[in-house]
Amino acid sequence: MAAPKSVGESLVGGVVQETNSSRFLVFNPKTAEVFGQHQVRISQELPKEEWVEQDPHEIIQSVFECIEKTCEQLSELNIDISNIKAIGISNQRETTLVWDRLTGEPLYNAIAWLDLRTQSTVEKLSKKIPGNNNFVKSKTGLPLSTYFSAVKLRWLLDNVESVQKAVEEGRALFGTVDSWLIWNLTGGAEGGVHCTDVTNASRTMLFNIHSLEWDKELCNFFEIPMNILPSVCSSSEIYGQMKSGSLEGVPISGCLGDQSAALVGQMCFQEGQAKNTYGAGCFLLCNTGRKCVFSDHGLVTTVAYKLGKNKPACYALEGSVAIAGEVIRWLKDNLGIIESSEEIEELAKEAGTSYGCYFIPAFSGLYAPHWDPSARGIICGLTQFTNKNHIAFAALEAVCFQTREILDAMNRDCGIPLSHLQVDGKMTKNKILMQLQADILRIPVIKPTVADTTALGAAMAAGAAEGVGVWSLKPEDLSAVVMERIEPQINAMESDTRYSTWKKATMKSMGWITTQTPESTVSPAFSSLPLGFFIVSSLLMLIGARYISGMP
Repeated sequence: MAAPKSVGESLVGGVVQETNSSRFLVFNPKTAEVFGQHQVRISQELPKEEWVEQDPHEIIQSVFECIEKTCEQLSELNIDISNIKAIGISNQRETTLVWDRLTGEPLYNAIAWLDLRTQSTVEKLSKKIPGNNNFVKSKTGLPLSTYFSAVKLRWLLDNVESVQKAVEEGRALFGTVDSWLIWNLTGGAEGGVHCTDVTNASRTMLFNIHSLEWDKELCNFFEIPMNILPSVCSSSEIYGQMKSGSLEGVPISGCLGDQSAALVGQMCFQEGQAKNTYGAGCFLLCNTGRKCVFSDHGLVTTVAYKLGKNKPACYALEGSVAIAGEVIRWLKDNLGIIESSEEIEELAKEAGTSYGCYFIPAFSGLYAPHWDPSARGIICGLTQFTNKNHIAFAALEAVCFQTREILDAMNRDCGIPLSHLQVDGKMTKNKILMQLQADILRIPVIKPTVADTTALGAAMAAGAAEGVGVWSLKPEDLSAVVMERIEPQINAMESDTRYSTWKKATMKSMGWITTQTPESTVSPAFSSLPLGFFIVSSLLMLIGARYISGMP
């Protein structure tokens, strides 16, 4: 067998752990070329209506598998994996875990960012905030919402006996997904490092984004014991080394929430640069430099990155859409009108229009700019002519309309309208979606040829860390990324008309849930039936009633 060849360059790995999958990519830091990659799908558990959970074991095992499979791939290509000098982590944010530091066992499933079980907790807490002093938002940049980690952690402390007991006995550790990964990758119960970075900490509602520390007043407000929180680090420094597997001994030296990782991967280092990532949700971030800009139009203020212990933190305005790629999964898994995610492009292309059908996918309420947890999904404007192709087209339009709402809010907050929008994420492969986005925004959409900017951003942070130093972030050293430019093709009046109709539909979706509704206690025998059953049943009853009454 030939000896493993050197590629002549150091390599850097990037882990991406997202809502529906985990993956690991290995990059050349000089060119951003990908040498190997592997992806593993992960599942969601829906134990009750509005509950979304994930298995912490599945999350960490999927990451281990991605790393090992990629290393096997490199070995088959006769590339020496000892060239991999560092690993960066990027992760789904806000998803909340608590585990036992002695055994390494999770004490409950991970409560996903989409989960809505904490709405009553949010309502109780909101009554405790003085009307003239919203210290939660002024310290965190975030509205009090089910979206963020503090209320999920509060629910675990209130409702899970094993969590309560572990806290009392000093065994409990809290973390978002990045903390869970780093702790396990660096040894777990046998010396694992319990840490997070400033971008993930800023999504918990327990972190002061001005002082860059856990905030005692916030922890007291949410009644969270501070001894279970991870230490907070910058986004680019050596946290520890891999303790097992093919990359044992390789430093883990980058950590960014996935949206911050994409901002770095898109090289949006200048104030005013913005990117939109199309994943399970949709997340538009605009770099505001070293100053916190607070929104008057429903956006949140977050830490964008801090690329080194002694480097300043940079901030971003962010608009979050709960449901983007998730709507395609819903059409596939819940309605069965497509068999694969790729099929939606063909259906939408065949339709060419929504034919007056509008889709508001408020499955988890509405995030920015409305922040209405009581909203629910609706499809309106249906006629006898409407078919699944029109619904597929309307689903893609919904992603684009939601992005325009956020971009409009961002333009008002920043005062200078964006001249173009940089985009990334799996959904950007959909050409119909990208053209619709340019048409609805009425500005060009710029798409990089580097497919995975999230993994790239994590790898850049890891490779640039002090003690690693294989990736230069100086502007003159950054690789020029080839971009595709998609120009708007419809006139402004048509775009504005469609957008205003969609906004009218959005208003109809709001305020839907006011109290505990009968729907939340549907018999299990009925809860397993597809939505299409209820739609068809309702139509049949309506037709029957019209026939009996003699109506035409």
